[in-house]
Amino acid sequence: MTRRLTLICQGATAATRVSAFPADDPLEELALRKHRPGPVKQGYAQVLVSPSRAAQETATLLGLSGTVEPALQDMDVGRWAGQGLANIAPEDLARWLSDPDFAGHGGESLGNFIARAGDWLNTMAEGHGAVIAVTSAAFIRACIGGVLSTPFEAFWRIDIAPLTETDLRHDGRRWALRALGRGLLEL
Repeated sequence: MTRRLTLICQGATAATRVSAFPADDPLEELALRKHRPGPVKQGYAQVLVSPSRAAQETATLLGLSGTVEPALQDMDVGRWAGQGLANIAPEDLARWLSDPDFAGHGGESLGNFIARAGDWLNTMAEGHGAVIAVTSAAFIRACIGGVLSTPFEAFWRIDIAPLTETDLRHDGRRWALRALGRGLLEL
């Protein structure tokens, strides 16, 4: 039986607008005032939400009530959380972008993060029915990379906009990317 997985990218935060590392930021005030979409279509057997504040607020904004899923948490960037790119030593930033094992920030390496997303996808493949998950752009990029079997460098070349959905399907043998970047509302 087919497993349908709809990944919703959480709304924008101040950090996403200024190219800063996330620090469990709330949704941007503008997003809360300007965008009031109706509820997301129903028919999902399960709704999962990242424990991050922005994902929780996005789920509420979309009229979704679900289970907090720790595996959906954004990458742990350690002491870089809340820092802008200009505040990071250029050599550390270059290494982070080129070495999937680098964890010099005291958090999770990109390689471990991508593996965590892949492990979660593997567990999701075991079930059936439609699941919706609200999470970060980075987590969605990691899932797409796993589905397409891309090298880790592709992680940096996938752009996921806030408040968009990505649709994945599992046919009992493999995951396939059905849709990417479908807008939930006008941004």
